[in-house]
Amino acid sequence: MDQVKLDAEEADVLNSYESKEWQPILQLEAEKQRYQEYAHATFKKDSWVNIRIFSKDLEAIQKKAFEEGIPYQTLIASILHKYVSGRLVERS
Repeated sequence: MDQVKLDAEEADVLNSYESKEWQPILQLEAEKQRYQEYAHATFKKDSWVNIRIFSKDLEAIQKKAFEEGIPYQTLIASILHKYVSGRLVERS
């Protein structure tokens, strides 16, 4: 039987599992519900903003959003979120 090649991260997960570091989640459905509520609250959009931007910029954003398969408003919100959380990285 052929050996499966694991990358470093996969090997680490396998070692962790085989070392019995993983524990079953008691009350799994309640835990799933709790984390779903966290996710919902995290991504809840509760404010509106109206801005004026150059039409060429909007067209470029709409094109990028189309390429990503998401609404352009979602792309704009994602860009703003990444910027304020320090995760938007400028390319050189």
